[in-house]
Amino acid sequence: MQTSDATRAAAPTIVETLAKLGADDKTGLPQAEVQERLKKYGPNALVEKEKSTWSALLAYFWGPIPWMIEAAALMAFIVGDWGDFAIITSLLLFNALLGFWEEHEASNALDALKSSLALKARALRDGKWQEVDARTLVPGDIVRLYLGDVVPADCTLIAGDYISIDQSALTGESLPVSKESGEEAYSGSIVKQGEMTAVVTATGANTFFGRTAKLVASAGSVSHFQRAVMRIGNFLIMLALLLVVILVAARLFDMRGHYDRVVLLQLAEIVLILLVASVPVAMPAVLSVTMALGARMLAKRKAIVSRLESIEELAGVDVLCSDKTGTLTENKLTLGEAQPWLGTNPDTLILMASLASRVADNDPIDLAILAGLKDRTVLKSYQQEAYVPFDPVRKRTEATITDASGHVFRVSKGAPQVILALTKLAGADLAKAQQTVDSLASRGYRTIGVAVAQGGDEWGFLGILPLLDPPRPDSKSTIARARAYGVKVKMVTGDNVAIARQIASELDMGINIQPATELFPGDVTKGQIPLDAAEKIDEADGFAQVFPEHKYAIVKILQQSGHIVGMTGDGVNDAPALKQADVGIAVSGATEAARAAAALVLTAPGLSVIIDGIAEARRIFERMTSYVLYRIAMTIAIMVFVVLASIYYHFFPLTAIMLIALALLDDVPIMTIAFDNATVPPQPVKWELDRVLVISSVLGLLGVVQSFGLLYVGDTVRHLDHPQLQTMMFLQLVAGGHLMLFVTRTRGALWKPPYPSARLFFAIIATQIAAVFMCSQGWLVPSLSWGIIGFVWAYNLAWMIVQDLVKLGLYGILDPDRSWRRSFFQPLRARPEAAR
Repeated sequence: MQTSDATRAAAPTIVETLAKLGADDKTGLPQAEVQERLKKYGPNALVEKEKSTWSALLAYFWGPIPWMIEAAALMAFIVGDWGDFAIITSLLLFNALLGFWEEHEASNALDALKSSLALKARALRDGKWQEVDARTLVPGDIVRLYLGDVVPADCTLIAGDYISIDQSALTGESLPVSKESGEEAYSGSIVKQGEMTAVVTATGANTFFGRTAKLVASAGSVSHFQRAVMRIGNFLIMLALLLVVILVAARLFDMRGHYDRVVLLQLAEIVLILLVASVPVAMPAVLSVTMALGARMLAKRKAIVSRLESIEELAGVDVLCSDKTGTLTENKLTLGEAQPWLGTNPDTLILMASLASRVADNDPIDLAILAGLKDRTVLKSYQQEAYVPFDPVRKRTEATITDASGHVFRVSKGAPQVILALTKLAGADLAKAQQTVDSLASRGYRTIGVAVAQGGDEWGFLGILPLLDPPRPDSKSTIARARAYGVKVKMVTGDNVAIARQIASELDMGINIQPATELFPGDVTKGQIPLDAAEKIDEADGFAQVFPEHKYAIVKILQQSGHIVGMTGDGVNDAPALKQADVGIAVSGATEAARAAAALVLTAPGLSVIIDGIAEARRIFERMTSYVLYRIAMTIAIMVFVVLASIYYHFFPLTAIMLIALALLDDVPIMTIAFDNATVPPQPVKWELDRVLVISSVLGLLGVVQSFGLLYVGDTVRHLDHPQLQTMMFLQLVAGGHLMLFVTRTRGALWKPPYPSARLFFAIIATQIAAVFMCSQGWLVPSLSWGIIGFVWAYNLAWMIVQDLVKLGLYGILDPDRSWRRSFFQPLRARPEAAR
């Protein structure tokens, strides 16, 4: 959307715009004026429509499950069963409050993430430049726009040479648009090149696009894991409905035409309650709160997820492409011994490089070079007339300088290969310069080329400055830990092959470093990727001489090879690769554009933050998997037992009140699953529906056998009457169900670490104490003797050991990396590799 000359002429001048907004481009707005304008214009964000607390709470009384509970309560009311009516109403209230609490917790966690990812802006206020939250900007604020920034509000550009802005998300233009002073920059667009100062003209809903850039996706997005779980939930609901139809048909057959209105209402009541007690209606809510609280734990580890479903993807990463500088290395550069070219001395070389730097940018390379000057006062003899900052495409800075005598010249510093090409060095000179670069790189030095142009366009080569950026102290051990987790770390750097190979060697990453410029000799943006690149990329330990577009191609090829890929980045040009990656990771200090594209935003430097994040994501995944196993097994254990026992013994093994109490007691420990201790699986995890269904179904059917065994003992051996049998079976399902949770929560033996968290353990203990006292004291259920209660507990403890042994056997049979499946599947895995 280029601005025409006529339009520009008709637009207000910069002076008129500043006057209209009451803005001062030298001092900015006073803080008191900012507060007044915030009251007048509101925050620089869209006003989100939030549900009131009451409407959110009342929503839990409307829907299929609440309708079933309400219908059961209505039937109890009609037949005058006030006890059942009171307890069913309590169940309705408890379910509503539980759902409301879980939603509240998830919402709080997401709000915390949103505040952590809030856009920042550089604003001039009270005469000082300061970083502020973008939502506090008001019309009249003076802001500075840099490479990689997301434009925080609609602005008029007022100072600076030029700026190139990507506004494709707003206007559909495929190419960045160059803008100058007096032109508009729109909220949500991204600065691709250059830097300028601007005055804010519109904020929030009044901007061109009507909103600021959103960094956090809504909580309503659903992951592959949740979709699979919902499919399981639907399957279980259909199974439950089928069993209920069988139960009702059997009871009606028993009546043989002698129908009684009260009996039919009681049958309908108990059927509805049975569905409520057994169907895993809370599964989506429990998974959401588990992921939301898990995201909060990740944030404490300095890794912020921008979408909840990113947790699942992070847990499955098996290849991590990591930037070298700042992630694998300290990003604390120190200047080595200068390597001047013919006719140049070291001090002149460092001086020229310093003139091609700018202190205000706080760039690590610039600061290291400036620190190498013996006397910084020498810079006072030179005036920097113009400055073109470094960007990932040009890979060099350039400054126009005037010396004390008025002589004007240009200086440039940047990547050696770029500077050597700029100076058109050739033949023996080029070979010598390249040999110097390679020699320094072999010792781990990063190199900067320096050139000068005394007039015209002819650049002269001045020499090379070595900079040392040593590996971070924890990088080697962290890479070893990643390897133990089944994650292959591949280095990605813009430096040359020799430097990359030296650092990779020090970190035990391997030395198969592929130069991206040779992997992709064509234009990768047009899909020009060699056929043999895939195998080289898969086998490579790292990549050197990487441009941003190479990152995108590397990610895509690794994904096509079947990998779940994590990619780090910090610049605006890294955004396509970060979006393409399964887990795009914006490193600490990344541009706003990179943060907006990333699934994971780091707030601390180093690779260890990412590996810690992967480990925590796998723990979260394990918690969700253990809950799904438990919930499926319990649904089968309750529904199949109640239906078959009712048909065979011709009486309900549980009363309506017992089913309600069972549902209530079951909900208490479920709320604590999100806080449970969990292991970190040694390999990347993924959703394995077949294994989960097999294990949970077997455990559920074992629970059915367990319940029938106890019912047989109580009926045939103990000769208990029906009310006492019902109480015994109630205690059996409460105790057996919660002991099964100890079985499903870990893949290993239940008596080995990780042990249950204190919250989960004491929640289960509390529910068991409540159930035991209900049965011993006759609260809401017929009482049992302490002897029978002790027998039920001993019986359940013995069955818990049996279930755990069966679980271990099932994992051994179903795990493809163990037991007979390893030898069976090994030939199948070898064939594709051989073919490839």
